Amino acid sequence: MRIHLKTLGCRLNEAELESWARQFQAEGHTVVTDVGLADVIVLNSCAVTADAVRKSRQTLSRLHRENPTAKLVVSGCYATLQPEQVRQSLGVDLLVGNADKDRLVEITRQSLNLTTAPAFAAEPGESVLFRLGRQRAFVKVQDGCRYRCTFCIVTVARGEERSRTIDDVVAEINALHRQGIPEVVLTGVHLGGYGSDLGLRLDELIRAVLAQTSMPRLRLGSLEPWHLPPVFFDLFNDPRLMPHLHLPLQSGSDSVLRRMARRCKTAEFAALVAQARAKVPDIHISSDVIVGFPGESEEEWRQTLDFVQQIGFGQLHLFSYSPRQGTKAADLPDPVPETVKKARCRSLQAMAHGLKRQTLQSHLGRSHPILWEGQREHLSNGKIRQYGYTPHYLRVAVDLPPDHADLCATIRTGRLERLEGDDLLIGSL
Repeated sequence: MRIHLKTLGCRLNEAELESWARQFQAEGHTVVTDVGLADVIVLNSCAVTADAVRKSRQTLSRLHRENPTAKLVVSGCYATLQPEQVRQSLGVDLLVGNADKDRLVEITRQSLNLTTAPAFAAEPGESVLFRLGRQRAFVKVQDGCRYRCTFCIVTVARGEERSRTIDDVVAEINALHRQGIPEVVLTGVHLGGYGSDLGLRLDELIRAVLAQTSMPRLRLGSLEPWHLPPVFFDLFNDPRLMPHLHLPLQSGSDSVLRRMARRCKTAEFAALVAQARAKVPDIHISSDVIVGFPGESEEEWRQTLDFVQQIGFGQLHLFSYSPRQGTKAADLPDPVPETVKKARCRSLQAMAHGLKRQTLQSHLGRSHPILWEGQREHLSNGKIRQYGYTPHYLRVAVDLPPDHADLCATIRTGRLERLEGDDLLIGSL
């Protein structure tokens, strides 16, 4: 059978999709990028915001419209939180909730009566990810979260924490490396809580991956700024662990953080960043901020601006708060007017642009090993521009002669020479 896979939302959804791709292929099915050629379409949906729910609904309709004869399988947070709405959607043949995600391929095979072929029917040694144009794999190491931030619907949709064993994670990463994949990203709903159900810690998992695999580059997904032991930053002594951490802040005001039920005050966050930079001087710290949380006053907003400037994030993702039914924040008083949210987003975005530019400029004149990706662009001067990422997850491009070999999925050192626009480093090999 020909399987088309589509995901929306977070990196955890990406990791699950990639796992399904490998499982489908191992059963002899073919993963196709063209939805029109598919016999079965699998959508991993998202519901982190009201806009994500809307996009999930629209994607369902589009997929059915583009291939009305294909069987349509839906999973993910939208499918889990609003199953009846999904079941009533045109064309949906099967719904698999988050609790059964690990068995999605098995459930799909049984429910839709898919025929299977021996594992060797899959093209030997060919990674599904490469055929989809990918050079890094997302590896899901845990699911669920024991905490209940008042704005977060994902913890409701994902349930309690569940961790994979170290042996299981190591085996998957070794299999990916044998397929030629040079970088993996460890990801989870609450990555820092890895092992809470197994009597383990995240740093133990990372040490095992570094010791028991030869994966050239290991990266960490979004990591909540708590549960990190003092020895955590010693892990970065191994150059294969990439010097980039995404630590969600959400607000720079302690009173807003209390209403969010966040477990990290601003002073603790600042101390963690200082510790990271002392141990890993070159580390790149990025973060998330929610703008316009209920009751956010002008003073609280000013505290957030001041704190963001104080920390000096290399990159910032901004989210304008929108209420999600089923969360405590949806019932909080004093909503911030949309006009105020937009104005605050603009002011913080301007600050974030300036901080990011400073980070990029600090790397000019330096050389880094760069993982070159599949994206290539033909320039008007006849050259080919190829893109990649530094260990710090800074985007780089190099302009090559038209007859130059494709660098895709290789790690080659590049010297960073100039900044183009707001966010692209231009270099040379």
